[in-house]
Amino acid sequence: MGRFKIKKQDTFIDMTPMSDVMVLLLTFFMLTATFVKEEPIQVQTPGSVSEIKIPEKNLLTIFVNPQGQVYMNLDSEPNMRALLDQMESTNALSGLSPEQKSAFANCPTFGHPLNLMKSWLSPENSGKRNDLLHQPNAGIPCDSTNDELKIWVQAARDALGDEMRIAIKADATTTYAVIKKVMDSLRSIHENRYNLITNLKGADD
Repeated sequence: MGRFKIKKQDTFIDMTPMSDVMVLLLTFFMLTATFVKEEPIQVQTPGSVSEIKIPEKNLLTIFVNPQGQVYMNLDSEPNMRALLDQMESTNALSGLSPEQKSAFANCPTFGHPLNLMKSWLSPENSGKRNDLLHQPNAGIPCDSTNDELKIWVQAARDALGDEMRIAIKADATTTYAVIKKVMDSLRSIHENRYNLITNLKGADD
């Protein structure tokens, strides 16, 4: 008795639906992703065992480099513009041109005495603003005789309200005396709750 011969057929899988799904997913992630600003101030944070995560929105970060210079930034351009508007309303920083306001809103980090901010934001310094942050005269003053840090923090609080959170990101080699100045500045305006940004111990192992 003869065997039935089964005709072989080529296996064909239509990949069009999968390609469509991949394109849709890629488009979704591109449109919803938030890009982290590059920090021109390099800070090597100390290690800790705490796993508490800092919030990603409405976050005011205070940077302290190894030389003890203090810098700040906010997490988004609208928040930076709101901060600047509040500083102008109190005449703490006024007379900026539209170009200077746009530069401030888009800068990843700022940190100069108030009397030098206009010069730092001028169009002539657009290509070297990050380099100027490393100059000896850079940094937000937070001494007892000239505490401009509390002016900036208070303006940010007034602009963003109770939803704003504060985080301090200091270098591991920064002296305690400098960190105490920052904390005293915050305490003077009743900002007693803030996060200290650290590296999780063992994360790099």
